[in-house]
Order: sequence, then C-alpha cells, then structure tokens
Amino acid sequence: MRLDRERTTLVVVDVQEAFRKAVPDFERVAGGAATLVQGADAMGLPIVVTEQYPKGLGSTVPEVAERLPEDVEPLDKVCFSAAEAEGFDLGGREQALVCGIETHVCVNQTALDLLEAGIEVHVASDAVGSRTDANRELGLARMERAGAVLSSVETALFELLRGSDAAEFKQVQELVK
Repeated sequence: MRLDRERTTLVVVDVQEAFRKAVPDFERVAGGAATLVQGADAMGLPIVVTEQYPKGLGSTVPEVAERLPEDVEPLDKVCFSAAEAEGFDLGGREQALVCGIETHVCVNQTALDLLEAGIEVHVASDAVGSRTDANRELGLARMERAGAVLSSVETALFELLRGSDAAEFKQVQELVK
C-alpha cells in the first residue's frame, strides 16, 4: 500500500475557477494540487487532469494549470467520476494519487471507480475540498472505508521519492517548504 513512482499516476480532479469562492479552503486545495503536479512532473509521473463542465465552471485554475507539463491537456467531462471521462488513462499504472474538488462527489466517485477497477487509490487529504467541511469529511470517510489510503501532499511526495538520495529530492523538498 506504499506509493511507488513506477506504478503511480497523479489524478487532479476539477480544480476549477467556479469553486474558488464556493470551497472555503480553496487556496489550500489549489496549492496542494499545484505542489503535487510539480512534484509528479519532477519525478516523471503521468498526470491526468479533468474539468467538470468547463463551459459553466471555468477552466483549471492558473495555480495548477501553469504548472502542468506542456503535453498534459485537461479532459472535459460531464460525468462526475474522472475515471469515466473520455480519454481518461492511467497509462497502465496500478496506483492513483488523487486530489481535487469536490471531495464527496467527483473525487469520491473517481476513487470508487478506480478501486472497483483494481487500482490502488491514495487520496491527498490536504488537497481535496468541498463546499462544506461535513461533505469533505464524509467523502474522505467513504473513500477510506472503500479501501483508499488517506495521505497528504508531503507524505505522498516523500513516499514517492523513497529517500534523500533521490535525484529529485532537493527539488521536491523546496516545493513543500
């Protein structure tokens, strides 16, 4: 149940402009997602980003979008689960590190679908958010009961590094300071 950089894809779910005013801890969530994107990119992990109905909810926020590798384009979706979005692909990886909005809807349904597909799911609990704390906690509890591993941005990144002798250690360390 430990994250492994050869087996993990980062999944960023719906960190979009319309949620900026709706999610009370939006800056924490967007900042955590941005840090995960930068760390995953530094370690060469595949990154999948989704946008729920971008025509109505806006695009991925600049805090995250500007840190995406050039070859990563957000996937538009209208289904709640990112795993059901057209073009969704973990690249053959067996683990997903998930973050995003909203914890109890799109993040939860994504995690449940991935778990049902036999994917090991880790959720960065400090990089997910909902419009209410109660719904955030409900989403985290449901995912954990279903078999997801709750983690944090820093825990996940250092777990992927495995040690301070990793080539990317200093780069990742700077991200979490």
